[in-house]
Amino acid sequence: MALSREQLAQRVAKELKDGYYVNLGIGIPTLVANYIPSGMEVMLQSENGLLGMGEFPTEDTIDPDLINAGKQTVTAVKGASFFSSAESFAMIRGGHVDLTVLGAFEVDVNGSIASWMIPGKLIKGMGGAMDLVAGAENIIVTMMHADKYGNSKLLPVCELPLTGYGCIKRVVTDLAYIEIKDGAFHLLERAPGVSVEEIVSKTAGKLIVPEHVPEMVF
Repeated sequence: MALSREQLAQRVAKELKDGYYVNLGIGIPTLVANYIPSGMEVMLQSENGLLGMGEFPTEDTIDPDLINAGKQTVTAVKGASFFSSAESFAMIRGGHVDLTVLGAFEVDVNGSIASWMIPGKLIKGMGGAMDLVAGAENIIVTMMHADKYGNSKLLPVCELPLTGYGCIKRVVTDLAYIEIKDGAFHLLERAPGVSVEEIVSKTAGKLIVPEHVPEMVF
């Protein structure tokens, strides 16, 4: 069956490496903070000026003044630092973030991403996503494979306004783990219980399917 939001975060967390500086986007990516492997040191960065985010707080540890870029309350780990958003974006634009995890409305076979607006709908702003896709070389998108009407979100060409062009290399959806290269999606893993046939039917862009596709391991 399709992965839950928490399972998506768990799978993405397996891509973290010791010593990484990581920026987590709004939505599903923020959940990755709860699944950092035990014994691994990862510094989570938020573009509103925090380096060293921890897990989401409990009722006993909540501090309403400590928030991430999505205005969610967070915790800070030992060694965390606070600074202005200008310094935070300088860190991003200077290429000092090892991994960025973003949500998206659409991703295409060229590695382009549309994540910041749907024309005609109210938006708060573009946020930091455009800076993140321009400043980070290692980007993972986590998203639903299809929209609520069953339409694929993995396309030949993005139809919504772009956040960045040719910048995405990996996508983790509720159905599959996919690599983007050579103008195509390459299926690497499938969610437990999800068939290759379902993934193929819900992928509008060119999809390369190997002879054997293993199930994800958490």
